[in-house]
Amino acid sequence: MGLTLIRKSAGLPRKRDPKVALVLAGGAVSGGAFKVGGLKALNDYLVGRDVTGLDTYVGLSAGALLAVPLAGGIGPDEMIRVLEGTSERFEQLRPLDFYNPNWREFIGRPARLGADLASYLPGVSLDFLRQVPGLPDILGAPTRDLINQPTWAGVERLVMAMMKQTTPDRELPSPMNHLPSGFFDNSSLERWMRRGLQRSGLPNNFGEFQRSRDVRLYLSACDLDTADRVIFGADENNDVTIAQAIQASTALPIFYRPARLNGVDYVDGGVRNTANIDVAIEKGADLIICYNPFRPFLNKTDEEVVDPRYFADGRYLSDRGLKLVINQVFRTLLHSRLKLALQRYLADDRFQGDIVLIEPREHDRHFFDLNPMAFWRRAEAVQHGFESVHDTIERNFEELQEVLGAYGLEMSREAAADRAQQIREERGWSPADSPATSDREAANLRLVHG
Repeated sequence: MGLTLIRKSAGLPRKRDPKVALVLAGGAVSGGAFKVGGLKALNDYLVGRDVTGLDTYVGLSAGALLAVPLAGGIGPDEMIRVLEGTSERFEQLRPLDFYNPNWREFIGRPARLGADLASYLPGVSLDFLRQVPGLPDILGAPTRDLINQPTWAGVERLVMAMMKQTTPDRELPSPMNHLPSGFFDNSSLERWMRRGLQRSGLPNNFGEFQRSRDVRLYLSACDLDTADRVIFGADENNDVTIAQAIQASTALPIFYRPARLNGVDYVDGGVRNTANIDVAIEKGADLIICYNPFRPFLNKTDEEVVDPRYFADGRYLSDRGLKLVINQVFRTLLHSRLKLALQRYLADDRFQGDIVLIEPREHDRHFFDLNPMAFWRRAEAVQHGFESVHDTIERNFEELQEVLGAYGLEMSREAAADRAQQIREERGWSPADSPATSDREAANLRLVHG
């Protein structure tokens, strides 16, 4: 299912001024590009008010990279141009912006290990010489006990006393403690966002941004040392700039070194939460549109099933190697947390609004097989996200129109068709050739009433 509607407002009087929030989960490089295409498709259906005219924007990781320009009035069409390098608002995202080597630690940490090892032996020798004068006093009593009563226990006490006195206090330097904290350094993303905000005339301060744009912007990260979620925003943690919050939120562990800002080490916001729908609820949102690009793949291993939506010939995912195993496990962990959160919101009587969850379809083997960090396949991911969401909305138009219309978001099939034709002609896209339309399911809507 590519679309889940959680309806809790049914039967309740409509609010006069409902608040709409857009919540963008992570997705790495290809997932972020997939979301850009999907947001373009959603935006094409909206008339009068689009995805840059909402009230609240919440983002984490790749979703944070998209939430900032959207809140700044930069729409999906311009974001596609950013990925292509034809935008006048933001510089093109280059491979070096994502794959900026962590040179400082790759050079500095081995050098520090070498220095620690070089000083270890002289230091241990000096410590031993300092302990030698005290050996007679330490070993006197256990030696006399052993002489008076020769036993293995007495030998053990004597040996342990000698080891305690002569064993060096200093720890042998371990290579594991000197490994870099990440392969890459995402401070390059901070610089890219900072330049983009300046070039677009947008403030790099949460308070000024909210006042100038009259929108609420929230980005999340995880404090590595406390494992606590940190929400950045004008009325939340605002000790860092917006660009620095992007650096904190996108610091994917192992791939990137933690982002140390104002004495705090931050890692990717997805470590703590898959999406931050609760933030939108706490900030007063009545309608929440959540876009999550990561979900596990539904595979069939029955050899009698011949269906192009599954990996062929009844093959297990593990038959494709470690990469697919990690991919499936990673997606399962993220998606299970999101499902539990949705169940919690469904049972929470304090929230009486609606949630629209947009995701890839569970049989989308092409997107599942796409490397999350494959920067060079971003154009493919944009097209795939566009066709996937366009097809999902088209097939569930009436249900979605009813939900969004209740909150002042009008939709038009005709406008979407014209805009879709335009972008397909501009970029040479053919919907018939798109994997998104070849992997169609019989039903892709999940409707849940509160």
